[in-house]
Amino acid sequence: MNHPLSRRAFLQHAAGISAGIGLNILPLRADSAKTFELSPKPGRAQLVPEQYGDTAVWCFNGQVPGPELRVKQGDRVRIKVHNELDEATTVHWHGIRVPNSMDGVPYLTQTPVNRGQQFVYEFDALDAGTFWYHPHQQSSIQVGRGLYGALIVEEPTPYPADRDLTWVLDDWRLARSAEIVDDFGHRHDLSHSGRIGNTVTINGKLQETFDVHAGERVRLRLINAANARIFALRFGGHDPKIIAMDGHPVTPHSPENNRIVIGPAMRVDLVLDMSANPDERHTITDDYYPNRAYALTDLVYSNSSVRDRPPDLKIELPPNPLAEPELNAGIHHEIAFEGGAMGSMGGAMMDGAWQDIRTMAHDGKFWAINGVAATGHIMDPMLTLERDRTYILTLKNRTVWPHPIHLHGHSFRVLSRNGEPTTFREWRDTVLLEREDQVKIAFVADNPGDWMFHCHILEHQASGMMGVMRVV
Repeated sequence: MNHPLSRRAFLQHAAGISAGIGLNILPLRADSAKTFELSPKPGRAQLVPEQYGDTAVWCFNGQVPGPELRVKQGDRVRIKVHNELDEATTVHWHGIRVPNSMDGVPYLTQTPVNRGQQFVYEFDALDAGTFWYHPHQQSSIQVGRGLYGALIVEEPTPYPADRDLTWVLDDWRLARSAEIVDDFGHRHDLSHSGRIGNTVTINGKLQETFDVHAGERVRLRLINAANARIFALRFGGHDPKIIAMDGHPVTPHSPENNRIVIGPAMRVDLVLDMSANPDERHTITDDYYPNRAYALTDLVYSNSSVRDRPPDLKIELPPNPLAEPELNAGIHHEIAFEGGAMGSMGGAMMDGAWQDIRTMAHDGKFWAINGVAATGHIMDPMLTLERDRTYILTLKNRTVWPHPIHLHGHSFRVLSRNGEPTTFREWRDTVLLEREDQVKIAFVADNPGDWMFHCHILEHQASGMMGVMRVV
Protein backbone atom coordinates (compact mmCIF):
# COMPACT_ATOMS: atom_id res chain seq x y z
CA MET A 1 0.00 0.00 0.00
CA ASN A 2 1.48 3.32 -1.07
CA HIS A 3 1.81 6.29 1.25
CA PRO A 4 -0.41 9.17 0.10
CA LEU A 5 1.54 11.83 -1.69
CA SER A 6 2.53 14.84 0.41
CA ARG A 7 1.03 18.06 -0.82
CA ARG A 8 4.49 19.63 -0.66
CA ALA A 9 6.57 16.84 -2.11
CA PHE A 10 4.95 15.51 -5.25
CA LEU A 11 8.07 14.57 -7.19
CA GLN A 12 9.81 12.98 -4.25
CA HIS A 13 7.06 10.49 -3.59
CA ALA A 14 5.31 9.77 -6.92
CA ALA A 15 4.92 6.07 -7.61
CA GLY A 16 5.59 4.26 -10.78
CA ILE A 17 1.78 2.34 -11.54
CA SER A 18 -33.14 -5.16 -17.62
CA ALA A 19 -34.44 -7.03 -15.05
CA GLY A 20 -37.43 -5.84 -13.02
CA ILE A 21 -39.80 -2.91 -13.42
CA GLY A 22 -38.79 -0.79 -10.45
CA LEU A 23 -40.24 2.32 -8.90
CA ASN A 24 -43.16 3.85 -10.73
CA ILE A 25 -42.43 6.52 -13.34
CA LEU A 26 -45.40 8.82 -13.85
CA PRO A 27 -46.32 10.43 -17.17
CA LEU A 28 -43.98 13.34 -17.78
CA ARG A 29 -44.85 16.80 -18.99
CA ALA A 30 -42.32 18.07 -21.51
CA ASP A 31 -41.15 20.90 -19.25
CA SER A 32 -41.38 19.25 -15.83
CA ALA A 33 -37.99 17.50 -15.50
CA LYS A 34 -34.68 18.96 -14.36
CA THR A 35 -32.55 18.06 -17.36
CA PHE A 36 -28.78 17.65 -17.50
CA GLU A 37 -26.33 16.43 -20.11
CA LEU A 38 -23.23 14.40 -19.35
CA SER A 39 -20.51 13.37 -21.78
CA PRO A 40 -17.91 10.88 -20.56
CA LYS A 41 -14.75 11.43 -22.60
CA PRO A 42 -10.97 11.65 -22.41
CA GLY A 43 -9.52 14.89 -21.11
CA ARG A 44 -6.73 16.43 -19.07
CA ALA A 45 -6.90 17.71 -15.50
CA GLN A 46 -4.55 19.72 -13.29
CA LEU A 47 -4.54 17.32 -10.35
CA VAL A 48 -1.16 18.47 -9.03
CA PRO A 49 0.63 21.86 -9.05
CA GLU A 50 1.23 23.21 -12.55
CA GLN A 51 5.01 22.79 -12.45
CA TYR A 52 4.54 19.00 -12.46
CA GLY A 53 2.26 18.92 -15.49
CA ASP A 54 -1.33 17.92 -16.01
CA THR A 55 -2.80 14.43 -16.18
CA ALA A 56 -4.65 12.49 -18.87
CA VAL A 57 -7.98 11.46 -17.34
CA TRP A 58 -11.42 10.26 -18.30
CA CYS A 59 -14.03 12.74 -17.22
CA PHE A 60 -17.58 13.96 -17.51
CA ASN A 61 -17.95 17.17 -19.53
CA GLY A 62 -14.20 17.75 -19.50
CA GLN A 63 -13.82 18.08 -15.73
CA VAL A 64 -12.87 16.03 -12.65
CA PRO A 65 -15.06 15.57 -10.73
CA GLY A 66 -17.88 15.78 -13.24
CA PRO A 67 -20.46 18.55 -12.88
CA GLU A 68 -22.22 18.68 -9.53
CA LEU A 69 -25.87 18.01 -10.28
CA ARG A 70 -28.17 19.80 -7.81
CA VAL A 71 -31.91 19.25 -7.63
CA LYS A 72 -34.66 19.56 -5.04
CA GLN A 73 -36.29 16.65 -3.25
CA GLY A 74 -39.28 15.55 -5.29
CA ASP A 75 -37.90 16.78 -8.62
CA ARG A 76 -38.10 14.64 -11.72
CA VAL A 77 -34.54 14.29 -12.98
CA ARG A 78 -33.51 13.53 -16.56
CA ILE A 79 -29.84 13.04 -17.52
CA LYS A 80 -28.85 12.59 -21.14
CA VAL A 81 -25.56 10.69 -21.31
CA HIS A 82 -23.67 10.83 -24.61
CA ASN A 83 -20.66 8.52 -24.67
CA GLU A 84 -17.48 10.02 -26.18
CA LEU A 85 -15.14 7.35 -24.84
CA ASP A 86 -13.56 4.73 -27.07
CA GLU A 87 -15.33 2.02 -25.09
CA ALA A 88 -18.78 1.33 -23.67
CA THR A 89 -19.91 2.81 -20.38
CA THR A 90 -22.92 3.28 -18.10
CA VAL A 91 -23.84 5.62 -15.24
CA HIS A 92 -24.95 4.36 -11.84
CA TRP A 93 -26.71 6.82 -9.47
CA HIS A 94 -25.16 5.70 -6.23
CA GLY A 95 -27.54 5.74 -3.26
CA ILE A 96 -30.49 7.07 -5.25
CA ARG A 97 -33.55 4.85 -5.12
CA VAL A 98 -34.23 4.53 -8.84
CA PRO A 99 -36.30 2.17 -10.97
CA ASN A 100 -34.26 -0.92 -11.81
CA SER A 101 -33.96 0.02 -15.48
CA MET A 102 -32.25 3.29 -14.47
CA ASP A 103 -29.60 1.71 -12.20
CA GLY A 104 -26.78 1.71 -14.74
CA VAL A 105 -25.47 -1.84 -14.33
CA PRO A 106 -24.29 -3.25 -17.67
CA TYR A 107 -26.32 -6.19 -18.98
CA LEU A 108 -28.14 -6.58 -15.65
CA THR A 109 -30.29 -3.44 -15.99
CA GLN A 110 -29.30 -1.98 -19.37
CA THR A 111 -27.23 -2.51 -22.47
CA PRO A 112 -23.92 -0.64 -22.15
CA VAL A 113 -23.77 2.69 -23.99
CA ASN A 114 -21.31 2.35 -26.87
CA ARG A 115 -19.17 5.14 -28.31
CA GLY A 116 -21.31 7.76 -30.01
CA GLN A 117 -24.52 6.46 -28.45
CA GLN A 118 -26.83 8.17 -25.97
CA PHE A 119 -28.82 6.86 -23.04
CA VAL A 120 -31.37 8.89 -21.09
CA TYR A 121 -31.69 8.23 -17.36
CA GLU A 122 -34.86 9.44 -15.68
CA PHE A 123 -36.04 9.13 -12.09
CA ASP A 124 -37.64 11.01 -9.21
CA ALA A 125 -35.42 12.40 -6.46
CA LEU A 126 -37.32 10.70 -3.63
CA ASP A 127 -34.75 11.38 -0.91
CA ALA A 128 -32.83 14.51 0.01
CA GLY A 129 -29.14 14.04 0.63
CA THR A 130 -25.63 13.61 -0.73
CA PHE A 131 -25.31 11.08 -3.53
CA TRP A 132 -22.95 10.56 -6.48
CA TYR A 133 -22.68 9.04 -9.93
CA HIS A 134 -20.11 6.79 -11.60
CA PRO A 135 -19.87 4.03 -14.25
CA HIS A 136 -20.43 0.36 -13.58
CA GLN A 137 -18.88 -0.75 -16.86
CA GLN A 138 -15.25 -1.66 -16.16
CA SER A 139 -15.72 0.47 -13.05
CA SER A 140 -12.33 -0.19 -11.46
CA ILE A 141 -10.72 1.38 -14.54
CA GLN A 142 -13.28 4.01 -15.50
CA VAL A 143 -13.74 5.35 -11.97
CA GLY A 144 -10.01 5.05 -11.38
CA ARG A 145 -9.39 7.31 -14.38
CA GLY A 146 -11.74 10.00 -13.05
CA LEU A 147 -15.31 9.26 -14.14
CA TYR A 148 -17.51 10.37 -11.24
CA GLY A 149 -19.40 13.36 -9.89
CA ALA A 150 -21.69 14.52 -7.08
CA LEU A 151 -25.48 14.42 -7.17
CA ILE A 152 -26.95 16.63 -4.45
CA VAL A 153 -30.67 16.52 -3.60
CA GLU A 154 -31.51 19.57 -1.52
CA GLU A 155 -34.14 19.59 1.22
CA PRO A 156 -37.31 21.57 0.44
CA THR A 157 -36.32 24.13 3.11
CA PRO A 158 -32.80 25.58 2.83
CA TYR A 159 -30.42 24.33 5.49
CA PRO A 160 -29.28 26.95 8.06
CA ALA A 161 -25.59 27.20 7.15
CA ASP A 162 -23.47 29.98 5.75
CA ARG A 163 -22.05 27.68 3.08
CA ASP A 164 -23.08 24.30 1.63
CA LEU A 165 -19.93 22.67 0.24
CA THR A 166 -19.09 19.33 -1.35
CA TRP A 167 -15.68 17.68 -1.10
CA VAL A 168 -15.24 14.74 -3.46
CA LEU A 169 -12.26 12.82 -2.08
CA ASP A 170 -10.17 10.61 -4.34
CA ASP A 171 -6.70 9.20 -4.65
CA TRP A 172 -4.67 8.62 -7.76
CA ARG A 173 -1.72 6.41 -8.58
CA LEU A 174 0.56 8.84 -10.43
CA ALA A 175 4.03 8.53 -11.91
CA ARG A 176 6.64 11.29 -11.71
CA SER A 177 5.29 12.64 -14.99
CA ALA A 178 1.93 13.20 -13.23
CA GLU A 179 0.35 10.62 -15.54
CA ILE A 180 -1.84 7.83 -14.17
CA VAL A 181 0.11 4.60 -13.77
CA ASP A 182 -1.56 2.17 -16.16
CA ASP A 183 -1.45 -0.99 -14.06
CA PHE A 184 -5.17 -1.46 -13.52
CA GLY A 185 -6.04 -5.02 -12.60
CA HIS A 186 -2.71 -5.71 -10.92
CA ARG A 187 -3.02 -9.01 -9.04
CA HIS A 188 -1.70 -7.52 -5.82
CA ASP A 189 -4.45 -4.88 -5.90
CA LEU A 190 -7.08 -7.48 -6.72
CA SER A 191 -6.11 -9.81 -3.87
CA HIS A 192 -5.08 -7.29 -1.19
CA SER A 193 -6.43 -3.85 -0.28
CA GLY A 194 -7.34 -2.66 -3.78
CA ARG A 195 -5.80 0.11 -5.86
CA ILE A 196 -4.47 2.55 -3.25
CA GLY A 197 -3.03 5.67 -4.86
CA ASN A 198 -0.27 8.04 -3.83
CA THR A 199 -1.93 11.40 -4.54
CA VAL A 200 -5.04 12.48 -2.61
CA THR A 201 -7.25 15.18 -4.09
CA ILE A 202 -10.23 17.26 -2.98
CA ASN A 203 -12.51 18.05 -5.91
CA GLY A 204 -9.82 16.97 -8.34
CA LYS A 205 -6.92 18.98 -6.92
CA LEU A 206 -4.15 18.72 -4.36
CA GLN A 207 -5.61 21.31 -2.03
CA GLU A 208 -3.00 23.01 0.11
CA THR A 209 -5.42 25.23 2.02
CA PHE A 210 -9.11 25.89 2.48
CA ASP A 211 -10.16 29.43 3.39
CA VAL A 212 -12.66 29.92 6.21
CA HIS A 213 -13.97 32.73 8.41
CA ALA A 214 -14.30 32.76 12.18
CA GLY A 215 -17.88 32.32 13.32
CA GLU A 216 -19.25 30.80 10.12
CA ARG A 217 -21.14 27.54 9.86
CA VAL A 218 -20.36 25.18 6.97
CA ARG A 219 -22.35 22.19 5.83
CA LEU A 220 -19.64 19.96 4.42
CA ARG A 221 -20.65 17.02 2.25
CA LEU A 222 -17.88 14.40 2.04
CA ILE A 223 -17.95 11.83 -0.78
CA ASN A 224 -15.34 9.08 -1.06
CA ALA A 225 -14.90 8.41 -4.78
CA ALA A 226 -11.65 6.45 -4.41
CA ASN A 227 -11.39 2.93 -5.79
CA ALA A 228 -10.11 1.55 -2.50
CA ARG A 229 -8.75 4.15 -0.05
CA ILE A 230 -10.54 4.45 3.29
CA PHE A 231 -10.33 7.89 4.90
CA ALA A 232 -10.34 8.66 8.63
CA LEU A 233 -10.40 12.43 8.99
CA ARG A 234 -9.61 14.50 12.05
CA PHE A 235 -10.52 18.17 11.94
CA GLY A 236 -7.78 19.49 14.21
CA GLY A 237 -9.10 21.85 16.85
CA HIS A 238 -12.71 21.57 15.65
CA ASP A 239 -15.77 19.56 16.68
CA PRO A 240 -17.63 18.46 13.54
CA LYS A 241 -21.15 17.14 13.97
CA ILE A 242 -22.35 14.33 11.72
CA ILE A 243 -25.87 15.11 10.47
CA ALA A 244 -26.27 12.57 7.64
CA MET A 245 -24.74 9.29 6.47
CA ASP A 246 -25.01 8.10 2.87
CA GLY A 247 -27.48 10.90 2.27
CA HIS A 248 -29.90 10.09 5.08
CA PRO A 249 -30.34 12.12 8.27
CA VAL A 250 -28.95 10.82 11.53
CA THR A 251 -29.16 12.21 15.06
CA PRO A 252 -26.50 14.94 15.08
CA HIS A 253 -23.46 13.73 16.97
CA SER A 254 -19.70 14.03 17.26
CA PRO A 255 -17.81 11.19 15.56
CA GLU A 256 -16.36 8.45 17.73
CA ASN A 257 -12.83 9.40 18.83
CA ASN A 258 -13.31 12.64 16.85
CA ARG A 259 -12.47 10.61 13.71
CA ILE A 260 -14.72 10.44 10.65
CA VAL A 261 -14.23 7.11 8.84
CA ILE A 262 -15.42 7.01 5.22
CA GLY A 263 -15.00 3.90 3.10
CA PRO A 264 -15.15 3.93 -0.70
CA ALA A 265 -18.57 5.10 -2.00
CA MET A 266 -19.69 6.28 1.44
CA ARG A 267 -20.79 9.84 2.23
CA VAL A 268 -20.94 11.86 5.42
CA ASP A 269 -22.57 15.27 5.90
CA LEU A 270 -21.04 17.44 8.61
CA VAL A 271 -21.83 20.68 10.32
CA LEU A 272 -18.49 22.35 10.83
CA ASP A 273 -18.53 25.47 12.98
CA MET A 274 -15.47 27.65 12.49
CA SER A 275 -14.76 28.23 16.16
CA ALA A 276 -11.10 29.28 16.01
CA ASN A 277 -9.78 32.83 15.90
CA PRO A 278 -8.97 34.98 12.86
CA ASP A 279 -5.56 34.31 11.30
CA GLU A 280 -5.32 30.80 12.78
CA ARG A 281 -4.50 27.68 10.76
CA HIS A 282 -5.67 24.14 11.55
CA THR A 283 -4.71 20.92 9.75
CA ILE A 284 -7.16 18.21 8.68
CA THR A 285 -5.38 14.85 8.83
CA ASP A 286 -6.18 11.37 7.54
CA ASP A 287 -4.86 8.60 9.80
CA TYR A 288 -6.83 5.51 8.76
CA TYR A 289 -3.77 3.46 7.79
CA PRO A 290 -1.39 2.85 10.71
CA ASN A 291 1.86 4.81 10.49
CA ARG A 292 0.73 6.49 7.26
CA ALA A 293 -1.01 9.63 8.50
CA TYR A 294 -0.75 12.71 6.31
CA ALA A 295 -2.14 16.23 6.06
CA LEU A 296 -5.15 16.46 3.75
CA THR A 297 -5.49 20.24 3.84
CA ASP A 298 -5.33 23.21 6.22
CA LEU A 299 -8.25 25.33 7.37
CA VAL A 300 -6.89 28.86 7.06
CA TYR A 301 -8.82 31.57 8.89
CA SER A 302 -9.08 35.03 7.38
CA ASN A 303 -8.30 38.09 9.47
CA SER A 304 -11.99 38.89 9.91
CA SER A 305 -15.03 37.21 11.49
CA VAL A 306 -18.51 36.52 10.15
CA ARG A 307 -19.90 36.77 13.69
CA ASP A 308 -18.66 36.39 17.24
CA ARG A 309 -19.75 32.76 17.40
CA PRO A 310 -21.51 30.25 15.13
CA PRO A 311 -25.31 30.59 14.95
CA ASP A 312 -27.44 28.96 17.64
CA LEU A 313 -29.75 27.10 15.26
CA LYS A 314 -30.99 23.52 15.16
CA ILE A 315 -28.95 21.32 12.85
CA GLU A 316 -31.22 18.26 12.57
CA LEU A 317 -32.34 17.27 9.07
CA PRO A 318 -35.90 16.14 8.26
CA PRO A 319 -36.27 12.38 7.65
CA ASN A 320 -36.52 10.83 4.21
CA PRO A 321 -39.55 8.72 3.20
CA LEU A 322 -37.98 5.30 3.74
CA ALA A 323 -40.03 2.26 4.71
CA GLU A 324 -39.23 1.29 8.30
CA PRO A 325 -38.21 -2.37 8.70
CA GLU A 326 -40.55 -4.49 10.84
CA LEU A 327 -37.88 -6.25 12.86
CA ASN A 328 -40.24 -8.64 14.62
CA ALA A 329 -41.42 -9.95 11.25
CA GLY A 330 -38.05 -9.85 9.53
CA ILE A 331 -36.68 -12.77 7.52
CA HIS A 332 -33.08 -13.57 8.44
CA HIS A 333 -30.20 -14.50 6.15
CA GLU A 334 -26.45 -14.77 6.65
CA ILE A 335 -24.00 -13.58 4.03
CA ALA A 336 -20.29 -14.42 4.24
CA PHE A 337 -17.50 -12.59 2.45
CA GLU A 338 -14.43 -14.76 1.91
CA GLY A 339 -11.10 -14.92 0.12
CA GLY A 340 -8.22 -12.59 -0.54
CA ALA A 341 -4.56 -12.77 0.37
CA MET A 342 -3.84 -14.47 3.69
CA GLY A 343 -7.35 -15.93 3.64
CA SER A 344 -8.44 -19.49 4.22
CA MET A 345 -10.80 -19.90 1.26
CA GLY A 346 -9.93 -23.06 -0.66
CA GLY A 347 -12.06 -22.26 -3.68
CA ALA A 348 -15.52 -21.16 -4.83
CA MET A 349 -18.20 -21.70 -7.43
CA MET A 350 -17.47 -19.94 -10.73
CA ASP A 351 -19.85 -20.07 -13.68
CA GLY A 352 -21.64 -23.01 -12.07
CA ALA A 353 -18.57 -25.13 -11.35
CA TRP A 354 -16.29 -25.46 -8.33
CA GLN A 355 -12.80 -24.03 -8.84
CA ASP A 356 -9.91 -24.27 -6.42
CA ILE A 357 -8.21 -21.05 -5.36
CA ARG A 358 -5.23 -21.59 -7.68
CA THR A 359 -7.49 -21.86 -10.71
CA MET A 360 -9.46 -18.84 -9.51
CA ALA A 361 -6.30 -16.78 -9.10
CA HIS A 362 -5.18 -17.74 -12.60
CA ASP A 363 -8.43 -16.21 -13.84
CA GLY A 364 -7.99 -13.10 -11.69
CA LYS A 365 -10.61 -14.09 -9.11
CA PHE A 366 -9.77 -13.95 -5.40
CA TRP A 367 -13.04 -13.30 -3.53
CA ALA A 368 -16.47 -14.88 -3.04
CA ILE A 369 -19.84 -14.18 -1.43
CA ASN A 370 -21.50 -17.22 0.13
CA GLY A 371 -19.10 -19.43 -1.78
CA VAL A 372 -19.72 -17.90 -5.23
CA ALA A 373 -17.19 -15.77 -7.14
CA ALA A 374 -18.76 -13.44 -9.69
CA THR A 375 -17.43 -13.53 -13.24
CA GLY A 376 -19.78 -10.86 -14.60
CA HIS A 377 -22.87 -8.86 -13.74
CA ILE A 378 -25.34 -11.53 -14.88
CA MET A 379 -25.69 -14.09 -12.07
CA ASP A 380 -28.27 -16.30 -10.49
CA PRO A 381 -29.63 -14.38 -7.50
CA MET A 382 -27.97 -15.15 -4.20
CA LEU A 383 -31.27 -14.28 -2.51
CA THR A 384 -34.79 -13.90 -3.87
CA LEU A 385 -36.73 -11.45 -1.71
CA GLU A 386 -40.48 -11.01 -1.51
CA ARG A 387 -41.53 -7.47 -2.26
CA ASP A 388 -42.44 -5.30 0.75
CA ARG A 389 -41.13 -7.82 3.28
CA THR A 390 -38.50 -6.95 5.89
CA TYR A 391 -35.16 -8.72 5.64
CA ILE A 392 -32.43 -8.84 8.27
CA LEU A 393 -29.01 -9.73 6.92
CA THR A 394 -26.03 -10.73 9.03
CA LEU A 395 -22.92 -9.77 7.08
CA LYS A 396 -19.80 -11.70 8.06
CA ASN A 397 -16.36 -10.60 6.93
CA ARG A 398 -14.25 -13.75 7.00
CA THR A 399 -11.23 -12.03 5.48
CA VAL A 400 -8.33 -9.99 6.85
CA TRP A 401 -9.25 -6.98 4.70
CA PRO A 402 -11.93 -4.30 5.09
CA HIS A 403 -14.89 -4.25 2.69
CA PRO A 404 -17.42 -1.43 2.08
CA ILE A 405 -20.51 -3.44 1.10
CA HIS A 406 -23.06 -1.68 -1.11
CA LEU A 407 -26.65 -2.67 -1.93
CA HIS A 408 -28.24 -1.13 -5.01
CA GLY A 409 -31.82 0.13 -5.11
CA HIS A 410 -32.31 0.27 -1.33
CA SER A 411 -31.08 1.80 1.89
CA PHE A 412 -30.85 -0.20 5.11
CA ARG A 413 -30.62 0.38 8.82
CA VAL A 414 -27.39 -0.72 10.51
CA LEU A 415 -28.62 -2.55 13.61
CA SER A 416 -25.49 -3.92 15.26
CA ARG A 417 -21.76 -4.44 14.89
CA ASN A 418 -20.05 -7.47 16.44
CA GLY A 419 -23.06 -8.08 18.67
CA GLU A 420 -23.29 -4.53 20.00
CA PRO A 421 -26.32 -2.45 18.98
CA THR A 422 -25.45 0.65 17.00
CA THR A 423 -26.07 3.92 18.81
CA PHE A 424 -27.99 5.63 16.00
CA ARG A 425 -29.30 2.74 13.84
CA GLU A 426 -28.23 4.85 10.89
CA TRP A 427 -29.58 4.44 7.37
CA ARG A 428 -26.88 3.56 4.85
CA ASP A 429 -26.48 2.09 1.38
CA THR A 430 -22.83 1.13 1.98
CA VAL A 431 -21.55 -0.32 5.24
CA LEU A 432 -17.87 -0.76 6.06
CA LEU A 433 -16.96 -4.20 7.38
CA GLU A 434 -13.60 -4.08 9.07
CA ARG A 435 -11.42 -7.19 9.34
CA GLU A 436 -13.53 -10.10 10.66
CA ASP A 437 -16.46 -7.80 11.47
CA GLN A 438 -20.03 -9.05 11.78
CA VAL A 439 -22.69 -6.44 11.00
CA LYS A 440 -26.47 -6.82 11.04
CA ILE A 441 -28.59 -4.69 8.69
CA ALA A 442 -32.34 -4.51 7.99
CA PHE A 443 -34.40 -3.13 5.12
CA VAL A 444 -37.74 -3.43 3.35
CA ALA A 445 -37.39 -5.00 -0.10
CA ASP A 446 -39.72 -2.51 -1.75
CA ASN A 447 -37.97 -1.94 -5.10
CA PRO A 448 -38.44 -4.84 -7.56
CA GLY A 449 -35.73 -6.05 -9.87
CA ASP A 450 -32.29 -7.62 -9.87
CA TRP A 451 -29.93 -5.52 -7.74
CA MET A 452 -26.17 -5.62 -7.40
CA PHE A 453 -24.73 -6.33 -3.96
CA HIS A 454 -20.97 -5.95 -3.85
CA CYS A 455 -17.81 -4.69 -2.25
CA HIS A 456 -17.12 -1.11 -3.33
CA ILE A 457 -13.39 -1.61 -3.28
CA LEU A 458 -13.69 -1.83 -7.02
CA GLU A 459 -10.81 -4.28 -7.45
CA HIS A 460 -12.55 -6.66 -5.03
CA GLN A 461 -15.77 -6.36 -7.01
CA ALA A 462 -13.90 -7.03 -10.26
CA SER A 463 -12.23 -10.12 -8.79
CA GLY A 464 -15.31 -11.89 -7.47
CA MET A 465 -16.92 -10.06 -4.53
CA MET A 466 -20.25 -9.33 -6.19
CA GLY A 467 -23.70 -10.88 -6.14
CA VAL A 468 -27.29 -10.18 -7.15
CA MET A 469 -30.40 -9.89 -5.00
CA ARG A 470 -33.76 -10.30 -6.72
CA VAL A 471 -36.87 -8.55 -5.41
CA VAL A 472 -40.12 -9.99 -6.77
